[in-house]
Amino acid sequence: MKILAVNAGSSSLKFTLIELPSQETIASGLFEKIGIGNSMYTIKFKGEKYTKELDLKDHAVAVQVLMDELINMHIISSLEEIEGIGHRIVHGGQEFKESIVLTEDVLKKIENYNELAPLHNPANIMGVRAFMKVLPHVTNVGVFDTAFHSSMEPKEYLYPVPYEWYQQYGVRKYGFHGTSHRYVNKTICEYLKNPNLKVISCHIGNGGSITAINAGKVVDTTMGFTPLAGIMMGTRSGDIDASLIEYVMHKTGESITEVTNDLNKRSGLLGISGISSDSRDIEEAIKSGNEKARLAQEMYVQKIANYIAMYNNLLDGADVIVLTAGVGENSIMTRKMIGEKIASLGVVIDEEANNCRGELKLISAAESKIPVYVVPTNEELMIALDTMALIEK
Repeated sequence: MKILAVNAGSSSLKFTLIELPSQETIASGLFEKIGIGNSMYTIKFKGEKYTKELDLKDHAVAVQVLMDELINMHIISSLEEIEGIGHRIVHGGQEFKESIVLTEDVLKKIENYNELAPLHNPANIMGVRAFMKVLPHVTNVGVFDTAFHSSMEPKEYLYPVPYEWYQQYGVRKYGFHGTSHRYVNKTICEYLKNPNLKVISCHIGNGGSITAINAGKVVDTTMGFTPLAGIMMGTRSGDIDASLIEYVMHKTGESITEVTNDLNKRSGLLGISGISSDSRDIEEAIKSGNEKARLAQEMYVQKIANYIAMYNNLLDGADVIVLTAGVGENSIMTRKMIGEKIASLGVVIDEEANNCRGELKLISAAESKIPVYVVPTNEELMIALDTMALIEK
């Protein structure tokens, strides 16, 4: 069964074509600058990368071009080979707690949560409708970033604010990166042959979140009402004192929207270092003796370590710590520093084992009280598996 896993942005469309149950990635690609001029797309197939510039006025055109290219490049022989399309949808609110077959009625319900993810949900839904138009007889499935976190209890997901904010406006912690956390939890539980593990899952990329999981259920997670909360990230501040927003508004004359934008796009590693939001650039700057880069890295690592320690306490002792996503899978320096910062938990990183990138591997020493693993995430595969399961249901 061939399944397309899709992540649609406001001007982009990322796809992966996966063969199931073998879990083979057949092809993948990215359509960029859709509807804004100078659009282009890249398709990866059989180890080769094909790039082309082409005017793409909207997502429906991009989808039609993708379908044409899948056939022209002999990736598939006919569109009938595609049996399902799985879509990443960022926000399902409190209503959508698991993946679901998408219909127009379901899409209208999802639109009720657009204001909770205004940069993502409308674009995700636009992508779904584009595929429905071009491939009207193929099953479309929505896989929600928030769904995995729906097992949190009120004592974890509620904020200590007036209760009517929750009742009337849905103000609560929702959590994000759920598909990634679910995938790495599933993977490590299968690898260690124990479905009841207490896992601290650390999705550390340009965006980052940490999740405490007990026997497959989320106990708590760092991202909150929006993805701005939690650990320091590439451009996001993570947790701050909310009162500084009003203070900065008065000092700078910026609107609340502008200050919020600063916290989302001009903070984190970028804000402190003044160099880059990319961990690789920060590491290179540290090697060159840049003190602001070193400060940014130390803050970044410390905030990750603080949450790991807190979640270890919340779980009454974790069975395993998992590092995943761009930084977690590839930054030898960051993993080493995190290990040093949580040494009080009895964690010991093996330097030789830690010298790895992008592979499932135990990187802690034999004497480490909590084993630490690198587990590459694969959200696209998780989306495809959910899609297959609902098709076969």
